[in-house]
Amino acid sequence: MRTTILALLILVGPLPAAHADRDYPWCVVGDDLGWPGECMYETREQCMASASGRWDTTCDTNPRVRFKQQAQPKAKKLQRPGY
Repeated sequence: MRTTILALLILVGPLPAAHADRDYPWCVVGDDLGWPGECMYETREQCMASASGRWDTTCDTNPRVRFKQQAQPKAKKLQRPGY
């Protein structure tokens, strides 16, 4: 039983974390966090509270939210008369 659980943990361990359903607007950014940082904060206050006490970190808006493209309107299909 222990061997089975250990084997499952070894197999499941390297799987990526669950993807968030949406992009949060605030990220903690710093040299050690990579790009775009830890983007899991709804408000700037939450972000600043998380960044406080860490060396060389600050908060910035999430680049995925900042540069999100507007949805393009769908083109209407042309109907051919007589077909």
